[in-house]
Amino acid sequence: MESLLHELARYVALAVETIAIVVIAFGSARALASICRVALSPSRQRELGSRVVTLEYGHWLIAGLTFQLAADVVNTSFSPTWSEVGRLAAVAAIRTFLSYFLDLEMERARRQMQEAPPLRT
Repeated sequence: MESLLHELARYVALAVETIAIVVIAFGSARALASICRVALSPSRQRELGSRVVTLEYGHWLIAGLTFQLAADVVNTSFSPTWSEVGRLAAVAAIRTFLSYFLDLEMERARRQMQEAPPLRT
């Protein structure tokens, strides 16, 4: 029974890692398309546009890291080694720092957008 549970956990972790890769790849493709769009926009809109692209990309990266963290939790649920625990701690720390600084950046961008005069077309 225990070996069956280990095998199931391995497949679950593999599926969740695959989701993480897909999320990051999709977010990267969207970011690349948005960067091209911003590069072709009027110069007044480039700074704000690049900030929005960066924030959106950060969201995708955090989502991918969250799935990666979940996969690592599943992988380390049975007799974890110190190496596995260290990897789990590193991914959790990176995700926490990214989330914290992304939240700060989003709040700053929101305030700047509220304070900025509207763009004329």
